[in-house]
Amino acid sequence: MLRYETLPVTPFQQNCSLLWCDQTQEAVLIDVGGELEMLRAAVKQRGLKLVALWLTHAHIDHAGGTGQLAREEGLPIIGPHRGDQFWIDGLPQQSVMFGFPPAEHFTPTRWLEDGDKLQLGKSEVSVRHCPGHTPGHVVFHAAEIERCFVGDVLFAGSIGRTDFPQGDHDQLISSIRERLWPMGNDTVFIPGHGPESSFGRERRTNPYVRDLRGA
Repeated sequence: MLRYETLPVTPFQQNCSLLWCDQTQEAVLIDVGGELEMLRAAVKQRGLKLVALWLTHAHIDHAGGTGQLAREEGLPIIGPHRGDQFWIDGLPQQSVMFGFPPAEHFTPTRWLEDGDKLQLGKSEVSVRHCPGHTPGHVVFHAAEIERCFVGDVLFAGSIGRTDFPQGDHDQLISSIRERLWPMGNDTVFIPGHGPESSFGRERRTNPYVRDLRGA
């Protein structure tokens, strides 16, 4: 079965997630924004074998440490969708703009598409393309544990910003309603910032996307 730990990193307190298979001890880090020594220590403390880095999108607080960690540890970078190529190309400039440590440019080992499947140990994780916050944003759905790692698509009580380049508010709302809600009301999501919530709770109470007909 899959297990996970949330590890906030960077001054933006971005929720990097350590996800692993408890049978094989193979692990991935989702959204390596920075603080690499702390992330390495968390992997080592649990006796895990880090096999890949997964990205929901390429904003600096989610991807700023990805290139360096992949290079130093010889790890593949999986995701996001190709729509975020321009954000990856701009990571060095993003790091200067937001006062982050220098971010390395990288080329993902594998771009992701809607409906892709990823294997982690003995478990499978589904990929959904959820544009709106960025054009190439993806989420990772671990159905066996009713969890979804949603990056900056959805938050407890809020939604992702769409005022960055190539953000699209209507597209974001459609992504949430058409691609997240079908995962089920009981599914708990791990957002890019802040506390966890469930899709059912957000359908009932989130002012941006609540279902007025009831969840």
